[in-house]
Amino acid sequence: IFPSFCQKSPFQKPIRSCAVVGNGGILNNSSCGAEIDGADFVFRLNFPPLNWTNDVGTKTDLVTSNPSILINKFSSLTEMRKPFIMMVQEYGSPLILLPAFSYSANTKVSLRVLYTIEDFDLNSKVVFFNPNYLVKLSAHWEKRGLKFVRLSSGLMVVSIAMEVCEKVTLYGFWPFSKDLDGLPILHHYYDDVPPKPGIHAMPDEFYQYLQMHVQGSLRLNLEHC
Repeated sequence: IFPSFCQKSPFQKPIRSCAVVGNGGILNNSSCGAEIDGADFVFRLNFPPLNWTNDVGTKTDLVTSNPSILINKFSSLTEMRKPFIMMVQEYGSPLILLPAFSYSANTKVSLRVLYTIEDFDLNSKVVFFNPNYLVKLSAHWEKRGLKFVRLSSGLMVVSIAMEVCEKVTLYGFWPFSKDLDGLPILHHYYDDVPPKPGIHAMPDEFYQYLQMHVQGSLRLNLEHC
């Protein structure tokens, strides 16, 4: 397996400015779409819908997918694959980043994504997290005092952006049920489905982002653009 991993970074560095777009409900009515699309490289999480163009933009250079989405929404790509292909095409030709080898249950469905993209001759490219990288990444955040069962895909992607981009801005990273004015908001900008409890440490991760914002390591955008 290990010889099959990408030996060369898929990122064409240097990348000057990057936008990492979370899916928090705080993005609703933010008018951040144009600012997000103005970044040199845009990361998105878990194939979010792009119908809210004015708030989230459309540019997508890399998108992740939680294997549970592939399993529940697309029947693990074992049946009709056309709905999945149509969804991927909405994003243009991004890198599709999958945790194929983080858990054995993720491997088959992640490989099916690779084969599907190749079978339909799409311009998108599938890339897999190296499990050694994820082990080291977890150790890094544990040393910083973060306690978790599993890192969120958001923190994984923010970590990547910090490594490959000169300037990083986060949008839609807000794990709370009310906005800065104390008004109730959706969990996601497109639905109100909460994450499974006890898996991720979202508020604690947010505190890490806030610390990095204060230090000037990244910019955490929580306002209207």
